[in-house]
Amino acid sequence: MTSLSEYFHTDWEAMTTNDWIGTILTVVIFIAMVVAYFQVFRPKNKDRLESQRYVLFDEDNKDSGEKNGGT
Repeated sequence: MTSLSEYFHTDWEAMTTNDWIGTILTVVIFIAMVVAYFQVFRPKNKDRLESQRYVLFDEDNKDSGEKNGGT
């Protein structure tokens, strides 16, 4: 058990600014991904997400129609 605890030991005092930025960024992104997955895979949100399924394609059609119609 001591070898496992030695393997995961972190010297917090020796961490540089870049180490802290990377650690904090990693934790924040991990939490954001957990929240995103929770929202996407929650059955209650299925109808709301399905209604937005083709929103990117609809915006492309509107943009191309405006460009062609304006010239």
